Amino acid sequence: MSAPEILAGKREAERSRKALIETAHELQQRLKPGTIAGNAWEGVKERGTGLAETTVEAVKARPVAVSAGLAAFTLFLARHPIKSAVSRLFHASADEDLVTTTLDTDGPYDLTAPLAKRPTEAAR
Repeated sequence: MSAPEILAGKREAERSRKALIETAHELQQRLKPGTIAGNAWEGVKERGTGLAETTVEAVKARPVAVSAGLAAFTLFLARHPIKSAVSRLFHASADEDLVTTTLDTDGPYDLTAPLAKRPTEAAR
């Protein structure tokens, strides 16, 4: 090999080395967690926007069907409170604030509070 060929080979090796370093640096930038998260977030935003637009178009095309489906879903979620309200409405029950008990006695039982005298003015 002649000297010019050796110099050309060294220049080519140097160019290849610089290209490899640039590629490695670019790869490091792409693989940073912040870059990966940013790219993922952008993808999610794009897909979410597309999904929202599609949903709005579907609702505009069939508002009655969507409203009926949404009402059915809401009734499904609220089925327990609705059932409780309807059963309280149609079933007459004893007043819930009253406490009742049965007394096991042989004779009549009188449940009256004793009368207490009011204090007089002189006793105060």
